[in-house]
Amino acid sequence: MNSKGFRKRMIKDRLATVAAVACVIAALVPLVSILVDVLIKGLPQFSFEFLTGTIPPPGSDEVGGIGPAIVGTLAAIGIGSLIGIPIGIVSGIFVSEYGDNLFGRTVRFVMDVLAGFPSIIIGIFAYLVLVVSLGGPNAFAGGLALSIIMLPVVARTTEEALKLVPTSLREASLSLGVSRSATIRTVVLSNGKPGIITGIMLSIARITGESAPLLLTVGWTAFYPTTLSQPMASMPVLIYQFAISPFDNWHDLAWGASAFLILLVLGLNITVRIIAHGGRHLFKRRR
Repeated sequence: MNSKGFRKRMIKDRLATVAAVACVIAALVPLVSILVDVLIKGLPQFSFEFLTGTIPPPGSDEVGGIGPAIVGTLAAIGIGSLIGIPIGIVSGIFVSEYGDNLFGRTVRFVMDVLAGFPSIIIGIFAYLVLVVSLGGPNAFAGGLALSIIMLPVVARTTEEALKLVPTSLREASLSLGVSRSATIRTVVLSNGKPGIITGIMLSIARITGESAPLLLTVGWTAFYPTTLSQPMASMPVLIYQFAISPFDNWHDLAWGASAFLILLVLGLNITVRIIAHGGRHLFKRRR
């Protein structure tokens, strides 16, 4: 009887293993196929001209490049980071250290709801707030939209990172007469730094490929921007517009921009994994 029971458990274990491997393969097939297809068609477009050249006019035989789109994307991400990262970190610190009350639970609930908002709705909000008031598309509107998207990611990861700091460290610091604010600044944040940086990198990776908010906020231009208050190109919008165009050279640029964007997001995610798993040693102070 024991032998039969053992055999049944072994069969179930093998079946579960096969099912798990099949699910992993099913998840990897579309991912790998997309990566391979985009990289095969996009990497041959890489060149100095591709990375720095201006966008060719419609119907021309010029090869051109995506330089203005790279600059516009980095500008929007930079503005969004300057707004979203500080607010997200402060919100995460408050909810983690002072949020054991109705207001703290409300802030946590608002962040959870904001994380599920469709990005197009956030783009409409930024359009109404800045594009209409400033008289046209601009980088500030795109940065505002991206900051709202990254805000809940930074806030929630900061909160979870600080919750992992042992309570005994806080109590030890307070018992020595250190104020609570100084304890948070010198003890809690110091130990939660790797998790906070991981959340920041995840939020930047999250907004890098956003297209819906940028379609409504930053507009479009084929030239390098001179000020942040004017329309500018961005890689997600470039990929969208060039992919549906009838021009072959624009199709090539769309494939190249797609490969560049994938490599950028992939690099950010790999960095996050390195920080999450091995970053603690990088942030330890030498004694």
